[in-house]
Amino acid sequence: MGPDFRRELETLRPELVRYAARVLRAPQSAEDAVQETLLAALAAPASWDGRSSLRTWLTGILKHKCIDVVRREQREAPLDAPQAEAAAQEFESLFDEHEHWREHPHEWQTPEASLQQKEFRRVLESCLAHLPRRTVQVFLLREQMGREIEEICRDLGLSAANCSVLLHRSRMALRLCLQKNWFRA
Repeated sequence: MGPDFRRELETLRPELVRYAARVLRAPQSAEDAVQETLLAALAAPASWDGRSSLRTWLTGILKHKCIDVVRREQREAPLDAPQAEAAAQEFESLFDEHEHWREHPHEWQTPEASLQQKEFRRVLESCLAHLPRRTVQVFLLREQMGREIEEICRDLGLSAANCSVLLHRSRMALRLCLQKNWFRA
């Protein structure tokens, strides 16, 4: 492990912090996860065999560190029932008494092309920032990290039904937010 390896790690640090902040939604937790990732990389540089890019290898380590943070916070955090109830009511207002949309979202024209644009990512980040923390965690663990529902339930201490509802509502809320702030803009 030479100075070039350390320099490359430091170059990738801001990107890793942004990634962790998106997943964890807490700046201090994101910094801690990135710090643990970099320490793990420095402790075992030989485990990076060069088959993937350094960024990919570090992101893989960081994903596991983020999951560890979520598990730790789940064990330590008290339940915040009023905040959860307010968020649930906000989402419930999107549906009528028969669980149908009050106003159907419009179809997206080309979401794949939009995803490639930096501005779209900024709008997506903003939409995620307006969702409750637990909802974003479930969404990112499933959609960005590719975790299975059973793993998410175990990590966050959720029932499968609750997890599915959070995932569904996060998708619907993001769709509405993106439709309003990106596709109509």
